[in-house]
Amino acid sequence: MLFLIQRLSRFARLRLHGWRLPLGVAVAVFALSWLAMALVEPAGSEIVDAGTYWWYFVVTAATVGYGDVFPVSAGGRVVGVFVIVGGIVTLTLLFTRLADALQSLRGRRTRGVVALDLSDHVVLIGYWPGRTQRIVAELTAEGRYQVALCAWDDVAENPLPDETAMHFVRGDLTREDVMIRACVDRARTVVIDGRDDNETLAIAVAVEHAHPGVHLVAAVRDLGRQESLRYVNPGVQVVQWHMPFLLTEEATDPGITQVYNDLMSSRGHGNTYSVRVPPGFPHTTFGECQTHFGRTFGATVLALRREGALRVSPPWDEPVPAGSTLYYVAAGRIEHARLGA
Repeated sequence: MLFLIQRLSRFARLRLHGWRLPLGVAVAVFALSWLAMALVEPAGSEIVDAGTYWWYFVVTAATVGYGDVFPVSAGGRVVGVFVIVGGIVTLTLLFTRLADALQSLRGRRTRGVVALDLSDHVVLIGYWPGRTQRIVAELTAEGRYQVALCAWDDVAENPLPDETAMHFVRGDLTREDVMIRACVDRARTVVIDGRDDNETLAIAVAVEHAHPGVHLVAAVRDLGRQESLRYVNPGVQVVQWHMPFLLTEEATDPGITQVYNDLMSSRGHGNTYSVRVPPGFPHTTFGECQTHFGRTFGATVLALRREGALRVSPPWDEPVPAGSTLYYVAAGRIEHARLGA
């Protein structure tokens, strides 16, 4: 019990240290004015009753003055003036202290030392001037997610103070305290954009410890590190460092990296091909071509090039004249002779 009392008293001293003066003034004004009012008001006056005077003190010190309770003697009115002046002084001290406290909290948030309170957000670990700004802009563009940016201690303050959807944490990115302050355990996605692949691997270990199995996206210079990262998190999505747009696309649409890799790999379930539309081709719009390719060949048309301009996923009523080029994904190349079948 003694230990608990000591801990509580220590906490009170730390938390109330800056509030001692305004609280002291308020208590002193209350005690002195109540004593003075009891001396100068007539005997039996309602205002000096213990259950009434605190109410009179509050509304008078706040200069509200409802008038339901008031002194009747000249001395009582003088005491009332004292309460008004003391209340103004107390309120001034309280508001000044409150402004200082809010400014201090804002400064600590700007320096990234305050624990965040986020969930279902995206944690972006690593900071690169210019590059990170673009990544954050893409992550927050649709207004769907809050972003917690974690940077090393050499980034002294929030580099994007005007980005309201982004929150800042700094420290040793491999330490548990950073994971806690960034609420990694409640994040939907963690994106690692480290300074080198060794650092990325070390951060991945810390992330996996904080939130096992989280949707993890990592930028690497050497794709050979993918296997090492999968020892840490089997579902990690690895992106080449020079393709930052894939970081944001994978973060907002999980699994899209696998789609890109499948499209670009000859080992995938389908390859990308192109075919020139022959004269007399009966399907004259993109929608008709999409339907024909899908039903006849199990293929998906991705884009159309006509008159030198490329259109990816154009409207279905987009005309497809002879001589245009269609780009499609299929298990194999469609022979030109079968195209019009």
